[in-house]
Amino acid sequence: MQIFLPIADIPVNVFLLLAMGAAVGFVSGMFGIGGGFLMTPLLIFIGITPAVAVASVASHIAASSFSGAIFYWRRRAIDPLLVIVLLSGGVVGTTLGVWTFTQMRALGQLDLMIALSYVVLLTTVGALMFWEGLRAILRVRRGIASSTRRPGSHGWIHGLPLKLRFKRSKIYLSVIPVVAVGIIIGFIGAVMGIGGGFILVPIMIYLLRVPTSTVIGTSMVLTLVTMVFATILHAATNHLVDAVLALILMIGGVTGAQFGARAGQKIRGEHLRLLLGLLILSVGIRFAIELGIKPDDLFTIRETGDSG
Repeated sequence: MQIFLPIADIPVNVFLLLAMGAAVGFVSGMFGIGGGFLMTPLLIFIGITPAVAVASVASHIAASSFSGAIFYWRRRAIDPLLVIVLLSGGVVGTTLGVWTFTQMRALGQLDLMIALSYVVLLTTVGALMFWEGLRAILRVRRGIASSTRRPGSHGWIHGLPLKLRFKRSKIYLSVIPVVAVGIIIGFIGAVMGIGGGFILVPIMIYLLRVPTSTVIGTSMVLTLVTMVFATILHAATNHLVDAVLALILMIGGVTGAQFGARAGQKIRGEHLRLLLGLLILSVGIRFAIELGIKPDDLFTIRETGDSG
């Protein structure tokens, strides 16, 4: 059944969009990520312009994250204080990201920036996560103890001032790197239409030494708030949020996230990291192939349905 998207200005199959929303919502709930790194490219691949895809997907990410966040909240797998500190930087980063998005769109370079950002970011992060997950699995099979948070192991980040004790996560850490991480995640999310969870989760585990028991739930709450904020800003400044597209994706996303959250609780941490790295790497490679097949798209300026 075809449905016309008013802002995207194209007809699409409604069942295809529902299936995409559910699939990405499942991934979101399983890995504790927003899923935008997967949904935005999928929308671009079916013909929706990058600008509309980025602006509209933010609401889908928020819906999927909301559903998953409720699940983790009930299991007390969210650190409230850590969320607050991350959000203090996330709101600033999201504001800067939407401003950059608007400026690049005015210069006619938005599509190019989005495409290249996906290729570089996804292939790099995906390859690193896949390799680390594979090494962790091999260590487990050889009987070598593997821990992402070794007692007494602290880097330079843990020597920074302005420390707070995050009781739920059982860590004593400076707010400076936490706020900085929030800014980065918010900025990337607003510019690329991704929740940033696939970057936030490994940063929290390996750099900030946050235990895996609270990482996914905390990540989902940050994604939820920053994506709601990004949606509001995109709608108010760029008028590119397609409400029909967003609604269909949200319906599928909320449903899929609940099943994904349950599945994620049953899979070992190293296997989750391996699967997530493989998925991210695959999307990055697919995006690179798409650009290679149609190189002229890199320099094509298209109408984005801006009606005021």
